[in-house]
Amino acid sequence: MSLRDAIRTIPDYPKPGILFRDITTLLADARAFREAVDALVQPFAGMKIDKVAGIEARGFILGGAVAHQLSAGFIPLRKKGKLPHKTRAVEYALEYGVDTIEMHLDALGEGERVVLVDDLIATGGTALAAIDLLGQAGAIIVAAAFVVDLPELGGADRLRAAGVEVSTLVSFEGH
Repeated sequence: MSLRDAIRTIPDYPKPGILFRDITTLLADARAFREAVDALVQPFAGMKIDKVAGIEARGFILGGAVAHQLSAGFIPLRKKGKLPHKTRAVEYALEYGVDTIEMHLDALGEGERVVLVDDLIATGGTALAAIDLLGQAGAIIVAAAFVVDLPELGGADRLRAAGVEVSTLVSFEGH
């Protein structure tokens, strides 16, 4: 089974007209999960990576596994109010309104080399906010890695335009 086949598509979720790419089926398949983690790690094998940052919540699962494989620390990037210690925050625009992403102030040191990991890149808004947040903390952003790319929404291109190297494993057309 390919990684693409291990990802379930749910029509009309979370709203009509959206095809939701659900990686929980990939995570449940031991072979597909291992293949995805190995493929996410591969571009960074042999590189010095200090930390892997994962975006809540699927990015925690993938990012934790990637950090383990790279012998790197892990930084959870969470929605506002979810982290217990002093935090740094970035607000970013959503289709309707704004959201906030946070990390602990002591999550990384100046000049540490960081890879951002999440399950999917769509419009890129959350990933760009995460890159901004990590950059404010002094991180050197090595790259951003995602299992799924929705190229029609342009998120990966937006990250590349911002100077971030992007790697993805599977592309799906549509939203």
